[in-house]
Amino acid sequence: MKSALPLDDLALFLLVAETGSLTAAAARSGLSVPTMGRRMTRLEGELGRRLFLRGPAGYALTTDGRELSERVLPLKSAAAGISRWRDEGRAVARVRITAGLWTSRFIARNIRKVWSEDAIWAPDMLASNLTVDIARRQADIGVRNHRPEQDWLAGRFTSRIENAEYGTAPEVDGYIALPHDGPSTPTGRWVRANRADRIVMLASDTRLALDLALEGIGRVVLPCFVGDAEPGLHRLTPPIDGLGHEEWLVAHHEARHDPPVRAALEAIAQLLTDAALRPQMEQGQTPADTEGHQSAATAIP
Repeated sequence: MKSALPLDDLALFLLVAETGSLTAAAARSGLSVPTMGRRMTRLEGELGRRLFLRGPAGYALTTDGRELSERVLPLKSAAAGISRWRDEGRAVARVRITAGLWTSRFIARNIRKVWSEDAIWAPDMLASNLTVDIARRQADIGVRNHRPEQDWLAGRFTSRIENAEYGTAPEVDGYIALPHDGPSTPTGRWVRANRADRIVMLASDTRLALDLALEGIGRVVLPCFVGDAEPGLHRLTPPIDGLGHEEWLVAHHEARHDPPVRAALEAIAQLLTDAALRPQMEQGQTPADTEGHQSAATAIP
């Protein structure tokens, strides 16, 4: 009977799979590069499968390597859960929350309504308009612009987000746009596609565009929950067709049961579904029964 695979070898395999490099994986593990290489060769021998395509660009996963990484991920989640359990009562658990820039700003401005220093969790905010990988635990909780499709993600519908044009007055006719080679967002692409002949100034990011709009330089397209709450700005148009989208709160279907993650999910959901903080827009309706609007894979209750 063959002996069980060493769990530490599987943990090292995940490091190589995540970084794509023996050098980077060795640096994170504290092992030497030759030792890391021998451990991976040994693991391939014990499995009887080739896990990596070794080349100048690094260690790329083979088909078997990708399958093994998917099978090993629950072990990483379990290890994280054990670490949280070990630290309960000794330290506050840090919960990483990723969302777009405007949603992150909204959460930050209202976090005191649902969190205090004596909570069992503390938020680490990761503001990004790029998708952060929850599977690899780059974040614990995410706010996404669509229903989760992966079967390892649990999701809860929170709100319908609409976008409109905002400015200091209706007489403001020009538009502030993001540069062609800058960050790309749906609202930025809409301005380029529909108002290119009326762009009066460029801004490197959406926050700077908002500041310019507040100076009366031009109009800016914003989520309505942002623009409506900004003193000095007025909504100058109805919600724009084609820019509305659903908003979903997501978490790994196993990690969501960790008490700190669960507490954070409940707190963030309370903020995102608070109609007093983010009234629903006239275009696009919130589903009347959110229980029937959950992720087909797993629902966050």
